[in-house]
Amino acid sequence: MTDYIERVTATPAALDLLAQIEKRHGKVMFHQSGGCCDGSSPMCYPVGEFQIGDRDIKMGVIGGAPFYMSPSQFEYWQHTQLIIDAIPGRGGMFSLDNGTERRFLTRSRVFTDEEHARRMPIGVSSDGLPDQVGFPTGQRRDVTL
Repeated sequence: MTDYIERVTATPAALDLLAQIEKRHGKVMFHQSGGCCDGSSPMCYPVGEFQIGDRDIKMGVIGGAPFYMSPSQFEYWQHTQLIIDAIPGRGGMFSLDNGTERRFLTRSRVFTDEEHARRMPIGVSSDGLPDQVGFPTGQRRDVTL
């Protein structure tokens, strides 16, 4: 098995907020916003209540929740490891963190040359198996760039 570097990780504060949200709402998923209203916030939704686009890319899994983004956002973020954090403030307008007085925040760092070669393949869970959430055909969706 390859020693992969995760493309998306979460801080203990983010995992704590995620656990609190899942107690109230059940299983959730994330989509990295690139819109004007919520900036580039990671948006948290109940599984099944946000339509994953045909071209959306799964970056990984944090705390059991799949994390997706659009191809245009991927072009911007692909060379970085996303670090999802939780800080004081209001969440995105439609995100489940809204109203908790904490919000998810995406931090990032550029992969080193050595890490770049070991990045987790797109569309694969941290356990190395395909994740079928959001893909009706159940097929693995890898993107090679």
